[in-house]
Amino acid sequence: MEQYEPSQNHPSARLSRRDMLRASAMVSLAGFLGGCASARPRTTRLPDPVWPAREPIAPRPHTPVIEPIDPTPIESFAVVPRAGWTRAGIARPHEAFPMNGVRRITVHHDAMVSSDLRSTADVAARIERHRRFHVENRGWADIGYHYVVDPQGTVWEARPLDRQGAHVRNHNEHNIGVMMLGNFEHQTPSLPALHSLDRFIPHLMRRHNVGASSVYTHQEFAPTLCPGRNLQRHMAQARAAGGAISVA
Repeated sequence: MEQYEPSQNHPSARLSRRDMLRASAMVSLAGFLGGCASARPRTTRLPDPVWPAREPIAPRPHTPVIEPIDPTPIESFAVVPRAGWTRAGIARPHEAFPMNGVRRITVHHDAMVSSDLRSTADVAARIERHRRFHVENRGWADIGYHYVVDPQGTVWEARPLDRQGAHVRNHNEHNIGVMMLGNFEHQTPSLPALHSLDRFIPHLMRRHNVGASSVYTHQEFAPTLCPGRNLQRHMAQARAAGGAISVA
C-alpha cells in the first residue's frame, strides 16, 4: 500500500520543519550546559585564553564586583559552603547513595568558556545552572561534582561529600569529583586556579588517605576530552616525580 507523502507546501510539512528547528535548538542548549558529562565535547574554536596570569581580572563596565563570601575552613582548607551559591538541598535524596569512604579523586572541567565569570555572584550563578541542568535535564539527584574551583582559585562546596557524585559513569563509588570552571581544551587555566588545585588535591589526599596513583582525570576513565588538554598536561606534571600531587 502506498504511503501518503505531503508536499513541501502542505501544512503538516511546515509543522514538521518547525518542530525540527525547535528540537534542534533544545539539543544545542543541552549540549552547552552538559559540560564534561558528554562523551565528546564540541571542539568549536573559542576565544583566546582568558584569565591571564599576570593581569588582574577587571569587572564589567558599570558592574560592581561583589565582595567574596567568607569561606568556611574544612580541616585547614577554606571552602565556600554550599549555602554560598544555592538554597536548594539534594533534589532526590533517596537517589544520592552514601559515599562510604573515599578511595579516588577525579579532576574535571566544565567545558564552558569562563570569560564571563567576573564576580562571586557570576560563579555562584554558574554553579547553580549546573545543578539545575543536572537535576532537571539529566535526572540526577543533585549537581554531579563535590567541589568546584573557580578562575580566582576559590574552592566551592557542591554535592555533599558524604554522598556519591555523578561525574564519572560507572566509577562514582568512593570517588571525589573536583571540577574547574573553564574549557581547558582551548583555554589555559589561570595561575590562581592551578595554585589552588595543587594545594586542594593534596589536602583531600591527606584527609582521606588517597595516594597519588589514585588521583585521575575524567579522560582516564572514559572517552572524553575532559578536563581539556591544557589541564590534562598540568595534571600529568603534578603527578610526576617531584610534582605537587606526587609529594603530597
